[in-house]
Amino acid sequence: MEARTTGARDTTESAPPEQPTADPHPGRPWWRRSRTEWVLAALASLLVSVALTWPTLRHPASTIPGDLGDPTLQAWQVAWAGHALLTSPLDLWHSNTFYPERYTYAYSDTLLGYAPVGMLGTGFEAAVIRYNVLYVLLHALACFGAYALARQLGANRWGGAVAGVAWAFAPWRLAHSGHLNILSSGGIALCLAMLARGHGWSLRHGYRPERRRPGWAFAGWLVAAWQVSLGFGIGLPLVYFLLAAVLVAAGCFGWSWWRRRERPPFGRRLLLADLAGGAVFGAVTLLLGLVFLRVVDLNPQAQRTLDWTKMFSPPLMGFLTAPGDSWLWGERHAAAREQLSWPPEMALLPGMTLIGLAAAGLVVSAYPLRRRVALGVGVLGTVLLGLGATLGGDGDPGYLTLSTHLPGWDALRTPGRMMHWTSLLLALLAAGLVTALAEAPGRATARRWTRFLMPLLLLAPLALVVVEGVNTTPHPEVPRPPAAMRAAREPMLVLPAGGVGDLTYMLWTTDGFPRVTNGLAGFEPVSQAQTKAAIASFPDPGSVAYLRGIGVRSVVAVPSRAAGTPWEGIEARPVDGLGITREDLDGTLVFHL
Repeated sequence: MEARTTGARDTTESAPPEQPTADPHPGRPWWRRSRTEWVLAALASLLVSVALTWPTLRHPASTIPGDLGDPTLQAWQVAWAGHALLTSPLDLWHSNTFYPERYTYAYSDTLLGYAPVGMLGTGFEAAVIRYNVLYVLLHALACFGAYALARQLGANRWGGAVAGVAWAFAPWRLAHSGHLNILSSGGIALCLAMLARGHGWSLRHGYRPERRRPGWAFAGWLVAAWQVSLGFGIGLPLVYFLLAAVLVAAGCFGWSWWRRRERPPFGRRLLLADLAGGAVFGAVTLLLGLVFLRVVDLNPQAQRTLDWTKMFSPPLMGFLTAPGDSWLWGERHAAAREQLSWPPEMALLPGMTLIGLAAAGLVVSAYPLRRRVALGVGVLGTVLLGLGATLGGDGDPGYLTLSTHLPGWDALRTPGRMMHWTSLLLALLAAGLVTALAEAPGRATARRWTRFLMPLLLLAPLALVVVEGVNTTPHPEVPRPPAAMRAAREPMLVLPAGGVGDLTYMLWTTDGFPRVTNGLAGFEPVSQAQTKAAIASFPDPGSVAYLRGIGVRSVVAVPSRAAGTPWEGIEARPVDGLGITREDLDGTLVFHL
């Protein structure tokens, strides 16, 4: 069947296996058995990721990519998940921050799926190293996942390589260098590749029952569940996509059954794999959803209105504008970014090379025409959704329609993040084009010199998508926790409180995870607002009494960070008559209550 499909072409390249096959020589030494396409693809993805995220691994114990905001929060999140599951799993959702609130770990996307990594090492330095390693690995997984998906859907190695690099290192992702939860999308492509493999389906050949693999289908559902556990910001659209795919597939099978008067081949084992895997996927989604609903129930102010979505909706020009961290396009697109009201969420360029390759892929491709058209419609649809409220002036019908009718979609306040799906579809179109070009020299009518020249020509699109992925992302040094944090009794308050500085304090607590009142999320708990109001004049009788009343035992003040805050000059404030003591530990003050 493969030979009839590809004619006289070299079937080892033009009709690739859709998944690694068993080693036909199991007795070979391990160093020879490891020379498989998939091991090489994984290694190549890792090496490219190290290079294109550089200098992340230059000083992994002291610097962090992006800024000192969300990256420090997410380094704490990974560390807390590992610590809680090792020491007190029942307290996972009740973290050591925002004391005395409950369910505080669910105040943001949790990155819970990285908990096994959070179990490796302890302390502040381990948390920073862990974050930097994850930052590189998540890019490698995205690259490998997109490569696997393109290969499963019918692309050859050249097409898979272009798709993998173009999707994992698209310029728009550079705007999210500080958002580990947004960059962690490799599970999307990987689970789709596994599910397609398990069901024997590809863009190039359609449904082939003889290629069904129930084990791969089950694994695909597990990977999808893991992806959702990293956060609903990226996971919820995947949930709805898979639900829609199941309904469409069921409709297609039902139509085929009715039209042909015979049941299409599917198989009991595959059905059981789907039911079991889907049950796990659904259970993970439901349980996590219930936790976040509990947070909203306890904190009604956490409910986000559609005004947030309207504020972050990008204009159409945003899809052709690169973020400032792009080495190739950053300065060139500076004027265009100035016209965007919120560039971090509106600079959405998927790559000029990728756009060009995908457009050509609509005309020349290894995929059948109807499936190219389907990919093109998918690109158009996701772009229209990504416009949010700027589509037609109000986004209805469009993204805001989904926010109104789909459970949970109203919490997805940033329509531009649909670019995950837009750029993935563009990458698949590009892979179809590159595959067709790579296979052309294999035809009997091709000139011999073309067969030697074509590999060199195919390096061009791959090189271009690599160049567009080069970054200028800053890597600031992370402030180290003062020794006073270890000397103070918990629960504690760290001053100055409020603002982005609280995220740094959260990371500091990875040395032992003492309970702190500090914390920063997308909303402010009522108790935290009360605490901020009560401690503005600390130390004085009112603030001391309030802190004692909520159970705080010590206050750690860092005078070097207090300039311009209500606690500037706190080192000179008297404590006589307050019933507290103060000690100075290397410039950091500890007030014992």
